[in-house]
Parts: sequence; structure tokens; C-alpha cells
Amino acid sequence: MAFVKDMLRMWAHSWKRFISIAMITLLGVAVLTGIYAGCRDAFRSTDRFFDAQGLHDVQVLSTAGLSNGDIAALRKVNGVAKVQAERSQEVTFDLDGRKSATMQEIGTNGIDQPYLQEGRMPKKAGEIAVTRKFIRDSGKRIGSRLTVTPESASSDTSDTNDTNGADGTNETNGTDEAPSFPTKLTIVGVVLDPQNLSNPDGYSAMTSFRSTATTDYTFFAPSDGVTGTLYTSATLLVKGTAAESTFDESYENTVKQVTDRIDGTVKTDRQKARRQELLGAGNKKIVDARAEADKKFADAQSQIDANRQQFNQQVDQIVDMQAGAAAAGAAANGANAGAAAAAGATTPQLDETTRETMRETIIAASPELTQAKQQLDQAQSQLNEQKASTEQTLKTKENELKTSIPQVRWYVQDRQSLGGFSALKSDLDSIQSLGNAFPIVFLLVAVMMSLTAMARMVEEDRSLIGTYVGLGYGRLAVASRYLLFALLACLIGGGLGLIAGFLGIPAFLLVVLQGMYVMPGLRLEYDWLYGSLGIALFVVGVLAATIYACVQEMRQTPASLLRPKAPRAGSRILLERIRPVWNRMGFLSKVTARNIFRFKSRLIMTVGGVAGCTALIVCGLAINDTVADLGIKQYRDIYQYDLMVVSDDSDASAMRTKVASDGRVTSSLDVRIESGDLTVAGSGDGDSGKAGSSGSESIQLVAVPEKHLSDLGEMVTLQPVSSGILGTSGVGKTGSLKLDDDGVIVAQSAASALGVKAGSKVRLTNGDGVQATAKVSAVNRNLIGSDVYVSETYYAKLFDSKDAKNTKNSKSSEDSEALTWNAMLAKLSGSDTSQTDYAESLEEDSSVMKAVSCAHMADSFKFDLMGAVVALIVALAGGLALVVLFTLANTNVSERVREMATLKVLGFFDREVHHYVNREMMILTVMGVILGLPLGRLVGGMLTMALNMPSLYFEVEVKPLSYVIAAVATMAFALLVQLFVNPVLDRIDPISSLKSVE
Repeated sequence: MAFVKDMLRMWAHSWKRFISIAMITLLGVAVLTGIYAGCRDAFRSTDRFFDAQGLHDVQVLSTAGLSNGDIAALRKVNGVAKVQAERSQEVTFDLDGRKSATMQEIGTNGIDQPYLQEGRMPKKAGEIAVTRKFIRDSGKRIGSRLTVTPESASSDTSDTNDTNGADGTNETNGTDEAPSFPTKLTIVGVVLDPQNLSNPDGYSAMTSFRSTATTDYTFFAPSDGVTGTLYTSATLLVKGTAAESTFDESYENTVKQVTDRIDGTVKTDRQKARRQELLGAGNKKIVDARAEADKKFADAQSQIDANRQQFNQQVDQIVDMQAGAAAAGAAANGANAGAAAAAGATTPQLDETTRETMRETIIAASPELTQAKQQLDQAQSQLNEQKASTEQTLKTKENELKTSIPQVRWYVQDRQSLGGFSALKSDLDSIQSLGNAFPIVFLLVAVMMSLTAMARMVEEDRSLIGTYVGLGYGRLAVASRYLLFALLACLIGGGLGLIAGFLGIPAFLLVVLQGMYVMPGLRLEYDWLYGSLGIALFVVGVLAATIYACVQEMRQTPASLLRPKAPRAGSRILLERIRPVWNRMGFLSKVTARNIFRFKSRLIMTVGGVAGCTALIVCGLAINDTVADLGIKQYRDIYQYDLMVVSDDSDASAMRTKVASDGRVTSSLDVRIESGDLTVAGSGDGDSGKAGSSGSESIQLVAVPEKHLSDLGEMVTLQPVSSGILGTSGVGKTGSLKLDDDGVIVAQSAASALGVKAGSKVRLTNGDGVQATAKVSAVNRNLIGSDVYVSETYYAKLFDSKDAKNTKNSKSSEDSEALTWNAMLAKLSGSDTSQTDYAESLEEDSSVMKAVSCAHMADSFKFDLMGAVVALIVALAGGLALVVLFTLANTNVSERVREMATLKVLGFFDREVHHYVNREMMILTVMGVILGLPLGRLVGGMLTMALNMPSLYFEVEVKPLSYVIAAVATMAFALLVQLFVNPVLDRIDPISSLKSVE
């Protein structure tokens, strides 16, 4: 019992050490669990929401629409749980200018169901539900009415804006009709689109050119009132995915197995079948047109023949009358009147030649008959011409039908293609990467500080330990005094850290997240396993340090422990050997130098602890500086052009004419831009485990005309980069990189994520889904977006040749066509504001699909979530620095109580004692800061490798001000600690402190 009481008394006496260990553990556990828990809560709530709303696992799009046969084929794919055929239509309306929207039919199979926020779901024809973004922008409310105008039918059957010929055969296969929605609408509800969780009332994480939104808004309508049997897309749910988290690799593998099956056989077969349907529909139209024309021509011919027969009958009557009259006159000159009468009663028989001659004579003698004959001949001639013309037209249609209907393309996409989903996932993944890296530094500092504190604690009880061991107490029982002390401090600090880690930090992160995304049903959850492991990690580290301190003392005999520890043997320090410096130092300065360098363990612990905390602060500020400069570096340094304009292939010429006529362009470069994919060659078609972001990256494929390859360097800064160690990269000279026909130039942001370098082989997928293996000639410095530059010749070699890997999807030689330059990179005159306004005005033009102003992108690029996490990390690092300095200062004082007492006996005033002790701590702090500043830059480089986000490369940037802030903050913490240490020095009693310990 006395042993226990003495142990408790010892614990109470060492309350400062207890608080220090508890605080370090609290901060470490909070960092370890807090960022993880915040991301985990967001992941789980979002996954629950996706499951509840039935967000599709796979979406299939086609350039020619989808038929019932396509839907039936998809239902037969192994692993598909549900298939929902969807109809949509793009419409326009007036809202402070021309705006576009997608009329989306609410599915009846439970897939992609909008989440009701206000009002009710639409049920009748003409009723719609809109998003909160539309309500905010339009000022309308539930009950408001809206009239829309459908866009051209050519866009209704394809989400890729491909057209299949001027004859319109792409819109129907004979029985299928393009979707059509009511145009007079009434708003009855406000909903959240599960495909886009962006918060319209908050702030955006970033702006990206490759956005999946092709219209300004989405309107949701019921099936009532929607006509048309041709579907714009098909959405699928995969068996087993509901039980998995949509953000896990296992989910991606499950979905990829199904997408591979669709790509393997169903896609190819249905593409061919759909094209045959379109060809059949075209042929049927031609056959029907020929039959209808033949019928019309036959009717016309019958009418002409009837008229000609009637005309001939009239002429023959006249001929007969004239022939009869001639015969009667001849008989009157005969023998008797009876014979004359008999001859007059009978029409003479004329031969055909005589009759035809008389017909011509009669017709020529009568103007009316002449005109009637001319009209009949003219009608017959016109009919013959129409027959010949129609037949020629139909034959031409037959010959042009195959070439006018291009190959049908299917696009099989998973959730990664949804802009809202991929943005949320990349944001959370990046923050989780930080949450996995920073706790390591906290743990190392915690172990160092625990070793320092517990070693001093054990050393102070040296004689007491000897007494207990001499009395027969086991060394384990004696060590348990300190082990339980450290364990209790860790458990209390860890428990408080779990509260902060699973409640405080996640609440802060989720507030920031909810400013960027709408996540219904978000709640904080506790992970017992992860929380317990988090505490256990710090408990093991601190107890290991405590055991080491105990073993170092208890391996001695009780007699040795009962005697005072022998003073450290005197020795010269290195500075003493530098005589010119040493001789000019004052007495107290020499004492300070000896105290700093003779006690190497204290030197290492203090400098190491301060350096670690300073490095954390620098690293946090480095990430903030890096993110803040991303937009400026990319859109003002790397991109030299001011404007990017993209159009449909069919509108490319009109777009260039429009831009040229405005007179704002000083120089330009026509290019072709396609959205595609880059996959590391060798990750394999059959490797389902590496199909995610680790082996594939969405890219923007930029093809450059062969005659203007040298002009690319004027629009984009071409600088080769090479990977360095610890996240660094070497950047070559500007202009030393040239695009040629030997390979492609890959953006650094994509190359870093996939481990691609110059000379690597990669598999490229172009906008038509054609795949080919390409050589990487160089990696170009690029921070935002994943651009891949390719020459016109090399593009044709990759995607138009028979060597392309996916030959079943490749264009045949007869279908190969010259590239359409559907985009323009241009330099503009005028200020940044005028350039931004011009880009916005261009988007209102019907020939422009997208116009991007680099000035606007540079000013608007933000990464608010990363900034919030950086602020959190800097605050925690500052707290850790304060605790570390407090622990080291108190340990320093407790080790030197007799020395301080001696100074007081010698006549030192309290202020002089303060200066004597604090000067050593400030010098050690400065040394730690000097070491911590470059260490923070190094850790920032290491985090660059951890933050492999899609289409982003973090080129570490640390501004001089950040170094100053980190140094000043650490020094300020050191000064603050002095305010707590000085009263302790004042309370040292010289008489009791100098009493003999024997």
C-alpha cells in the first residue's frame, strides 16, 4: 500500500510531464484520426446517398442513339443487375441571354433518381423539377412557368454531337423516333442531381475545361408526355456493388469486370447491328420512295394515256365523218339514187397510212386540236424526265448511303466520368494522403519527447529505485510506476484525441466540404478499430521510450543506484579549439556553449523536436503556397495563349470565321482537341486490378497541324522535365522541346501520376474510342490538366493505320478522313477583364461549344478544401511546437536545479538567472529552426509524391514569407514558454537545493 501511495505521490509531483505526454498524444491521435475520420464520414455518407438514389455504375452512350435491341443486349451481360433506358433532349430558353438545359426523363427502374429538396416530384406532362442552381440563377420558384425550345434533332440522338448524314437516317431506324418533351413547363420541385453534388450556394473547388456538363442546367421530367422510342443513354447497376464502397478499389474492380464484358463483345456486335439498322432504315426509305414514285408516275401515265385515248377518239370521229362524206359524194355521181343511199349509210374502210395522214391533216387544220396534242406531248415528256431524275436521285442515295452513315460508336463509362463524382473523390483522396503523412512526424516527436521526459523522471528517482530494488521489489514492479504513468497519460491524451479526432476535426472538415458539395445524410461516425489502433500506436511508442529509460537505469546494482550519479567528465568542445573565437567570448557565453554542446542528448532532443515542429509548419505553408500558385503558373506561365475556343466538327469553320471577324486575335493556332485516355502500356487489358487511377488517366488529346508544329511553342511553354528524388523534378530550358513525328509529348501532371517518362510506351484512346500504342518522346512541364500533344502525321499513323491495337474499332482506309481542326488557341489584345468578357460572349454563339479565358482561369482557380486542411495542420503543428518547447524547458530546469541554486548563491539576480537559462533554450530553438526550414521543404517534396491527384501536379513552392512565418511562429512559442518557465526558476530555494544528497 505504501508503494502505491508513493507512486501516486510521485505522479502528482510530475504533473507537468503527465500533461506534456498527454498533450503530445492528444495532438498525435487527433491528427491521425481526425483527417481520416472526416474523409471517411464524407465517403460513407456519399456512398449511402448514391446507393439510395441508385447512381449508375455504368453508363452507355452511342453516337446513333440506343434501340430496344441495344437495351436487351445489355440486360444479358453477366453481372448486370438492372438496366434503365433513358431519354433526354437538349432545349434552350431565354434567361438573361440564351441558356441551354437538358430535359432528363426520370427513370422508372430506380437508377439515377433525383433527390427531392423542396416541393414534390413531377408526375404529369409539363411538370418538371429543377436544381437549386437554376432557382438561384433564374429567381424563379415552385409554381413558376417556363417555355423552352428544342434544339436541332441532330443533337438529340448523340451525347457526342456526331451527325450521321444529311438524309436524317441517324434519327430513326424506321420505327424508332428521337425523344421529344413538352415545351410549356411548370416547376413543381427542387431536386439534387446525384450525378453532380456541387453546392451552388457555396464555393467551387476548381474549374476544369473538361467538364461533363454540356448544358447549363438539367430539368427532370416524368415519363408522361415524353415521346420517342430512341434512347440517348442506358444506365446500369452492377451486381454486388451496393455492398461495396464506391470509393474502394474492390468496387472499381467489380465494375471493370462488367465494362470489360461490354467492351469485349456486346459493344462491337451492337455497333455493327445498329449501323445495319440505320442502313436498313435508309434502304427502306429508298425502296419506299421508289415505290411511292412509281405509283405516282403510273397514275400520271394512266391519266395521260386516258387523255390521249380520248383525244384520238375525237380525231378518229372527224376522220370517219370526212371519209363518209367523201364516199357519199362519189356514190351520188353513180347509176341510181338507191346505190347512193346505200353508200351513204356505210363508213368506208381506210388503211392505217391513209387514216394517219388524215389525222395529221385534221390536227394541223384545227388550232384547238394542235394545242391539245402539244399539251399531251409536253405532259408525257415532263413525266419521262421526272422518272429519269427520280431514278437517278434514288440511285445516288443508294450509292451514298454507306458513306453518309459513319461507324456507330459506343462509349462505356463508369462513375469516374462524372465530373462531380471524380472531383469529390480526388479532393478527399488528396486530404486523406495528407492525413496519412503528417501523423508520422507527430509520432516521432512524441517518442522523442516521451524519452526525454521519462528518462529525466527515472533519473530523478534514481536513489528511490535503488531503495525499492534493495528492499526486494522486482525491477518490473518498480518500472511499473513509470510505465503506468506513461500509459495513463497516453490513454487520457488519446481519449481526448479521439474526441477531437472523431468529432472536432471532422466537424471542421465537413463544414468546409459542405461549402463545396451537397451531401445529404451526413453524420459523424466512430471507428472503434481505427481509434483503438491510433491510441495503441502512440501507447506503444511512448511505452517503448519509457522502457528504454527504465532499462538504462535499472540495469545497475542497487548500491550503484543509491549513490549519486557521477558528474559527467569534463571535455572540450569543438568551439574551444577555435581560439580566435573562443578567446573573444565572455565567461557566460563560454558556459552557455559548454552546456549546449556537452549534453548531446538534450541538444539532439531539443533541436530535433523544434526542427520537426518547424518542418511541419513549413510543410503546411508550402502546400498552401503551392496550391495558391498553381493557377498562375499554369494559365499565365505555361499557357501562353489567352483563349481556347472549341466547337463541334460541323461548326469548326463557322467558329473560326466568327473569331476572325471579331478582330480581337493577334495570333492563333488551329488544333484538334479530343477527350481521351492514357494508359500505361503493360497495365494490360486483362489486368482488372490496376484499371483505376493508378494505371489510367483522362487526357486532353491535342493534335497539331503538320505545317504549324513550330508554332506550338509560341502558344504553350514547352519545357522538358525529369523526375528527381523526394518529389523534386528537373526542368529543362524553355524552348528546348519540340513536337515531332516520332512520339507524343505528355503533360507532367499525367506522367507523374502514372510513372511515365521519356521513352515509355503508353496506350492512347482518342475521341472515337480507338486505341493505339504510342511512344512518349518527352514529358512537358504542366501542372493543371493532362494535355497530350501529337503531330498530325503521328496521329494519323496511330489511329488511321492497320497497326492500331484495337483494330476492330479502327477506321478502315476508305473511311480515313483528314482531321477537322475543331479548336483554336489564340492570343488576344486587351485587358484581362476584356478577355474574360470576350470568352463569355463567344459561348453565346451557336458555333462555339466552349470558350476558355486563361486570365479568368488564373484568377478563379481555387482549392479551398486543401487550404482549410493546411490551416488545420499548421495550427496543430504550432500546438505541438508549444508542447515540445514546454516539455524541453521544464526538463532542462529540473535537470539543473542545483546549478540554478548555485548561481543564486553566487549572487545572480532572478532576471540574470532567467537570461542564463533562456539564452540556451533560444539558441537551441534557433538551431532547430535553421534545421527545420530546409527539412520542411524536403517533407513538402515528399508530399508531392503522395498527392497524386487526377490532372494535377503539385510543383512545390515555398515563398520567403512562409519561411519567415514558420521561424517567427516557432520563436514566438519559445518566448511564450519562457513566461511559464521563469516562475519555476524563481521558486528554486538555494538552501534546500544545495543540501547533500547523501
